[in-house]
Amino acid sequence: MSDRVALDDADVRILSALQEDGTLSVAAVSEIVNLSQNACWRRMKRLEEDGVISRRVTLLNPARLGIDLIVFVSIKTSEHSEEWLSHFAEVVHNMPEVVEFYRMTGEVDYLLKLKVENMAAYDRAYKRLISQVRITDVSSAFAMEEIKHTTALPLKATP
Repeated sequence: MSDRVALDDADVRILSALQEDGTLSVAAVSEIVNLSQNACWRRMKRLEEDGVISRRVTLLNPARLGIDLIVFVSIKTSEHSEEWLSHFAEVVHNMPEVVEFYRMTGEVDYLLKLKVENMAAYDRAYKRLISQVRITDVSSAFAMEEIKHTTALPLKATP
């Protein structure tokens, strides 16, 4: 991939620390990764400018907010025009329940991951979706237990 940014060991240590706690100050990161504050700040700035660090967010606990039903929605369509996809993407982007959205290969055309309060909330989202977009088939699977969830990417230095 031509957009790939080369990372050395220090970059990986910085990114690993920030993936664990995005609120760390430059001073705290520099101490963790054993670099001077100036060197650490320059590297963090470069990683942001290169688009490696795309944004910093706060992760919320969905169970504490009552939004702990996870639904995977598989969608098949007979429509494959650019216009249809653009409309579909706009509809999905305007659905806050959808936390992930993928175009797939294989039997399923699109995969959505939703986080909702309960079955009634999912049903409302489902009805909004099918009322706005022509879809051939929708199949939903409900997660019974979340065994692993992370936002941290597996990192390694690149030559």
